[in-house]
Amino acid sequence: MNVSFHYLDNMKKLYRYYKLLAEKAMQQLEPQQMLYSHNVDSNSIATIVKHMHGNMLSRWTDFLTTDGEKPNRNRDGEFENDLSAEKVFELWEEGWACVFSALDNIEEDQLLFTVYIRKEAHTVMEAINRQLAHYSYHAGQIVYAAKMLKQGEWQSLSIPRKK
Repeated sequence: MNVSFHYLDNMKKLYRYYKLLAEKAMQQLEPQQMLYSHNVDSNSIATIVKHMHGNMLSRWTDFLTTDGEKPNRNRDGEFENDLSAEKVFELWEEGWACVFSALDNIEEDQLLFTVYIRKEAHTVMEAINRQLAHYSYHAGQIVYAAKMLKQGEWQSLSIPRKK
């Protein structure tokens, strides 16, 4: 059994799972609902996607060779709610394409290589795990917000209650 191969394969499956989970939630919404923010301290789904996009491009571009916090990233700008609903899905796909391209190019013998995120050393495995935790956190936020916005018209993404 090749543990490194299974680890990479499992991580790719988990990343795809959380991508799909959030997509199924967003697809249930009307365009204007993607832009809704409960209050000034909360983020709309569009803002969460914009932040994830910025994070994904920063972390996964030149993943093995440059710091994951790129100098041209405008993290604060990611939280400005200025997207159209149509642009949300464009950024979503672009960010995930960057993630999967990087994951597909990681070789099994590179899992213990050192990469940096904000000048902090991580093994490649640690960085992959860190980002999975980050993206699953935001996928959960997207699902929760979408479920609240649908108010009873929600189509369950897993096993519905009492079924």
